[in-house]
Amino acid sequence: MASKATKAKFDVKQQLANVEDQFQTLQILNEEGEVVNEAAMPDLTDEQLQELMKRMVYTRILDQRSISLNRQGRLGFYAPTAGQEASQLASQFALEKEDFILPGYRDVPQLIWHGLPLHQAFLFSRGHFEGNNIPQGVNVISPQIIIGAQYIQCAGVALGMKKNGAKSVAITYTGDGGASQGDFYEGINFAGAFKAPAIFIVQNNRFAISTPVEKQSAAKTIAQKAVAAGIPGIQVDGMDPLAVYAAVRDARERAVNGEGPTLIETLTYRYGPHTMAGDDPTRYRTADLDSEWEKKDPLVRFRKFLEKKSLWTEEKENEVIEKAKEDIKEAIAKADAAPKQKVTDLMNNMFEEMPSNLKEQYEIYKEKESK
Repeated sequence: MASKATKAKFDVKQQLANVEDQFQTLQILNEEGEVVNEAAMPDLTDEQLQELMKRMVYTRILDQRSISLNRQGRLGFYAPTAGQEASQLASQFALEKEDFILPGYRDVPQLIWHGLPLHQAFLFSRGHFEGNNIPQGVNVISPQIIIGAQYIQCAGVALGMKKNGAKSVAITYTGDGGASQGDFYEGINFAGAFKAPAIFIVQNNRFAISTPVEKQSAAKTIAQKAVAAGIPGIQVDGMDPLAVYAAVRDARERAVNGEGPTLIETLTYRYGPHTMAGDDPTRYRTADLDSEWEKKDPLVRFRKFLEKKSLWTEEKENEVIEKAKEDIKEAIAKADAAPKQKVTDLMNNMFEEMPSNLKEQYEIYKEKESK
């Protein structure tokens, strides 16, 4: 006869299994661009579908050019985005202009499509203060370098929106590694407790920097971590732009209706290194795994879907590619023309009122810069 302790242990395991089984992956398009979940199809016009594809193609070219510019020494810090276009751009496409984006450092594309001028994105990469001078009416903050810290900020921004009666949401992004940070748990818990209109996205690209997701957490999914915060959680095929859009749009609708935040895990893959700062993905990823995920490429999948609907052609794609190249050329020239950053610029931007111990130093640098 089993002891009470043994039976209790068995029941706890079963309880965990019951929870994890609830988190099935939402998918609308399979790898061949075929609709496999008609009931979940979002209500998008043909023009909107084409626009989303344009943004994905444009951003793939932007990523390729940014990597080249980084290697030329014309950009500073850069985190590649190829492979994550559906997760990034379809989620932003589901937002409204008044919504607020709090990004991680790989999430520059969302900022650009939300209104950040491209040349300022390049200046941010260079560490120039003008890259952080967000234009009026563009509801974003600069990319967060501290992993997970944006989750805390998102909870606060969302609570402020609720207190002001705004019909808008705050959305933030981190990776699977970020979901191991304390800030991640604090952010979703705080937002859940106060029913703040927030959307928390974890872009699970499987390796954080180089640590497999299986070593990050014993949980079967990241989405299930929402249970502890008392908020809805959903796992989505992050290579499927329609599934990502549907999940975020639904989360936004519930948030503005006062139902609180949602945690969304997007299963995705970055084709390049973690950043261009010396990471070598071949040390922790196999060629077979890369090949497996390349077959799930969001651009290929969505292209097949649109071609079947006669909404996309090679000619359209080439037009987008040429437009992206021209825009990038103009933006990098504009970034090059920006005044060189000075020490006094840094001091002026850091302090509203200069501390007395720095005033003397400020005058010294100001004199040097005038010569």
